Amino acid sequence: MQDSSNRPLTPLSKHGLNPKGTIFWNTDWEDLHNISVEKGESKLTSEGVLLATTGERTGRSPNDRFILDEPGLAQEVWWGDVNKSTDQKTFDHLLILVKDHLEKSESIFVKDAYCGADPNYRMPVRLVSEKAWHAAFMHNMFIRASKDELETHKPEFTILHAPDFRANPERDGTNSEVFVMISIDKGIVIIGGTHYAGEIKKAIFTVMNHLLPVNGLLPMHCSANTNEENSALFFGLSGTGKTTLSADPNRALVGDDEHGWSDEGIFNFEGGCYAKLIDLSEENEPAIYATTKMPGTILENIVLNADGTPDFSNDSLTQNTRGSYPIESIENRTSNSMAGHPKDVVFLTCDAFGVLPPLSRLTPEQAAYHFISGYTAKVAGTEVGIKEPVATFSACFGAPFMPRHPSVYANLLSQKIKKHNSKCWLINTGWVAGGADASSRIKIKWTRSLLNAALNGDLDDVVFVKDERFGFSVPTTCEGVPDSILQPKQTWENKEKFENVANLLAQMFIENFSDFSEGCSESVRNAGPKPLL
Repeated sequence: MQDSSNRPLTPLSKHGLNPKGTIFWNTDWEDLHNISVEKGESKLTSEGVLLATTGERTGRSPNDRFILDEPGLAQEVWWGDVNKSTDQKTFDHLLILVKDHLEKSESIFVKDAYCGADPNYRMPVRLVSEKAWHAAFMHNMFIRASKDELETHKPEFTILHAPDFRANPERDGTNSEVFVMISIDKGIVIIGGTHYAGEIKKAIFTVMNHLLPVNGLLPMHCSANTNEENSALFFGLSGTGKTTLSADPNRALVGDDEHGWSDEGIFNFEGGCYAKLIDLSEENEPAIYATTKMPGTILENIVLNADGTPDFSNDSLTQNTRGSYPIESIENRTSNSMAGHPKDVVFLTCDAFGVLPPLSRLTPEQAAYHFISGYTAKVAGTEVGIKEPVATFSACFGAPFMPRHPSVYANLLSQKIKKHNSKCWLINTGWVAGGADASSRIKIKWTRSLLNAALNGDLDDVVFVKDERFGFSVPTTCEGVPDSILQPKQTWENKEKFENVANLLAQMFIENFSDFSEGCSESVRNAGPKPLL
């Protein structure tokens, strides 16, 4: 049975599918939300916003993600603990099972869209899912195709999405009931056993991150904004403030998570945002807070108050609460999700050790070093078993989504920074004054003051001092920020303890970078920290 007239050029038979249930072709988001509620997949908040829960899996499943080891572009994958391989037999076996599951589903929802806002580099993609709310997520998160474009849309990559199908590890060769498998050369992604929507977009971004460097484009796990004269990139792992800091009332948002840097400038991969909502407040993040009341938004794993409004401080389901909304929900944005070459490149870290300054200026070599390192820290209580700060390094600030060797992306970044004379900054949105177990996190208003000063050139005439251990330059003053916090050592009561903790963190950087030093220039290798005796 066919439900909609929005059927594109490519039928499902091209994917080897012959569904028995109703097929919803490119259904609009309003109908998808209504269908999802009717089917019991989700419910509405008192303000009419869709709310879905994802069960046991409330985040990505990195141990269940595989790339098919096959002839072609997949031979350029940097295989290891992050990019794990699967063989043709296992992939084909699961593909058959997923197709069989989808063919027997009561309803099938097809969404055709694009990844990449720049028409010169965008990739046509398709989602085939058994869930209406996941199709609505696809509508929010990718570049939406016009009616004319749907008539000629030919997907280069197709996601076959079966969240209700659970694998049998002994039978199917998986690590668990969950699997995300990518065939780069066949143009197919299969997902099963997890309702967490983020797997959909991250699978396609992984593909883009592998394909774009072939043509000299840099794919980036970062947010971006612009004031037309000056664009800025914000690299950072989850929880470091990437989405928060790019949503600036004085600068237009380009995008909050994934971008490409071409010879013409930067462009968003997405058509929406997927913001982390834990402890969201209207005071600190007004633009994002406003989206949680807008129909079209999808809230994920949020607990409701008795009156049906979201309780953003409730983490009983997960710390990784999320909101998906079209980028049009942010009033202050670029019209085409594109911008010029960035004049500022910002690396965000949440340093729970309390060692890194709230803001530092980096040389190009230091920028390459910190880009490859991709440092942040997990805090006690965020995961089972974590009782004190734990350093986390994720190459290129997005290792799980970067199939090539980190040096490929670092070299491209260095080339573009030098070509466009971009300034580079490291911002600590975490702690000073003894670290996470002795003080409060740095106030967002202080971080924004430092960031705005850097982007506006207000720090150009400020005196900077060199950090002896890490080598970067630190401002001695910034309007709106207490001078006392700019030099972390001065905030610690126990200076000897600071030295010990700082040396410990420096050594962690050095040990982590040893995996990547081969292939890096001597100047980049020497740009890292040096423990002080």
